[in-house]
Amino acid sequence: MKTYSVGGAVRDELLGLPVVDRDYVVVGATPAEMVAQGFRPVGRDFPVFLHPKTQEEYALARTERKTAPGYHGFVFHASPEVTLEEDLARRDLTINAIAKDAGGALIDPYGGRRDLAARVLRHVSPAFAEDPVRVLRVARFAARFADFVIAPETLELMRQLVKSGEVDHLVAERVWQELAKGLMEARPSRMFESLRQSGALLRILPEVDGLFGVPQRADFHPEVDTGVHTMMVADMSARLGLSLPARFAALTHDLGKGRTPPETLPRHTGHEVVSVAMLRPLCDRLRVPADCHELARLVAQFHGDIHRFEELRPSTMVRVIEQCDGLRRPERFRQVLAACECDYRGRLGFEERPYPQTQSWLQVLEAVRGVDAGAIALAHPAQIPLRIHEARVAAVKGLGLQKVHEQHRQE
Repeated sequence: MKTYSVGGAVRDELLGLPVVDRDYVVVGATPAEMVAQGFRPVGRDFPVFLHPKTQEEYALARTERKTAPGYHGFVFHASPEVTLEEDLARRDLTINAIAKDAGGALIDPYGGRRDLAARVLRHVSPAFAEDPVRVLRVARFAARFADFVIAPETLELMRQLVKSGEVDHLVAERVWQELAKGLMEARPSRMFESLRQSGALLRILPEVDGLFGVPQRADFHPEVDTGVHTMMVADMSARLGLSLPARFAALTHDLGKGRTPPETLPRHTGHEVVSVAMLRPLCDRLRVPADCHELARLVAQFHGDIHRFEELRPSTMVRVIEQCDGLRRPERFRQVLAACECDYRGRLGFEERPYPQTQSWLQVLEAVRGVDAGAIALAHPAQIPLRIHEARVAAVKGLGLQKVHEQHRQE
């Protein structure tokens, strides 16, 4: 019975990166022997155990055989006879197929260290093309390791998974899981660009794929292409360290531009309404969490108003805050503003520009929150909504918006 550290922990150590989780493979053991040593079984599809003290995962060495389409279409075989090399052979990329024994010696039968040095994402074996999740995983690793390239032969296998229809069998929860992880990486755009190169983006996120090649007004968007803009916005959300809901909102804020009639291009009048309508079926299809869907809806609907702060009347400002539920959920309104900043700065030549709209809107929010709605309700029980709204508008006017606008321009 021998134990080896495997996968991401070994890879990240070799790259000089911090190790978050460690996984282990056990060769030459049975489930009964693991239990006898105090390990707790947790795997449903194959034998995985938690260490009695560290709670780290230990999996018995195993092989796999494709039996049906999709992510779940595999039969796993784990026994004491399965070798470490056989276990490593079933892994996706060579850089994830390196093991380290208890003495610190590396076992690298598939050239993982070579590909780490060359900064290449390369599949271990042709069996890569049996698992559609690997298309998403490779794209996610491209987002994490921005200086790595996908090997041409690996990209071709990714295309085969798309052409064969295997990608269409992916379960929604796993797709979202990988997309969410990719959005939280350093360069989310590389995930979507890799999916687009393989043809998978059209099958998984056709709403985003449809943005590429759609022109915008060059005076507002020097990068012109809506898909390029969307990628710049997604990368800006990572640069600013935003939450997952805000990053998803940044990705989806302009979906409606992909449906603009050709005769009206490069203008996109009313694209906000179309974007909101497109979000629900997308989120339902991928089972996107409610907090991500709701924030994305608000950003899609109101990003134009947020940008045009100086042009709005006090009553419109109050309406935006009320419809964003900013009074009850000010922190979420700040996330809306953060996603809008990404939209503004996610343009060619705008990356380093300030976005003073954020502070201006927060000034207005504080003024509106300062209105004593309870006192107004007691004084005007028959006209509560109207009177509260009027008081909020008066509070915004009391800020001296001319002064706020002047500060806005100076910043």
